[in-house]
Amino acid sequence: MKSRGTLRERILRVLLVEPDGSLTKYAIAKKADCSFPWTHEFLRKLEKQSLINGTKVTNYPALIECWLKVKTKAEKKEYMHKDPISLINKAKLPYALTTYQAENLVQRYLFPSRTDLYIERKDAEKWHMLLTAEGLVGKGNVRLLIADDHVFYGSFKRQSLNVVCIPQLIVDLFEEGGVCTEAAEKLLQKVEHPVISTQ
Repeated sequence: MKSRGTLRERILRVLLVEPDGSLTKYAIAKKADCSFPWTHEFLRKLEKQSLINGTKVTNYPALIECWLKVKTKAEKKEYMHKDPISLINKAKLPYALTTYQAENLVQRYLFPSRTDLYIERKDAEKWHMLLTAEGLVGKGNVRLLIADDHVFYGSFKRQSLNVVCIPQLIVDLFEEGGVCTEAAEKLLQKVEHPVISTQ
């Protein structure tokens, strides 16, 4: 049974990935893997706050803010590895990059000082084995993030690497704080006036 916070995040993720109002409320429920009555009720609340109109996002920055308020924290495991990108490519396991590395691939504002990637819970032990074979456990340059699997929704490829959807990246950058906040604000401006391709 998923928590209310997780279900809200799923709906917000779907709305922000496809903000043009082309999805029906039923389609949003299906893509978010939430019950239709629950989805309908949550969408009505967002509409009352003038964040959406039907299923069309009318205030993108405020909806991102709304997501930050309900965001559930991912479980984190930290490592040090000399070449995380080549390890990721060799791993052949599902993942999606976020924060520094993902932002650098998308916008090139931040130095990719750390590689943060969402993984599936069932693969945590496999990643651990791979990272410790040539690396070390503890605060370093790699963070494995374990969250709801819906975090992979809308992810895309950039330079043959998997990146979380842009709204997820924005929210994760804001949550990270510091210089990441500036990067998130720049990305948010670009999403409002689309210049980012996820093709």
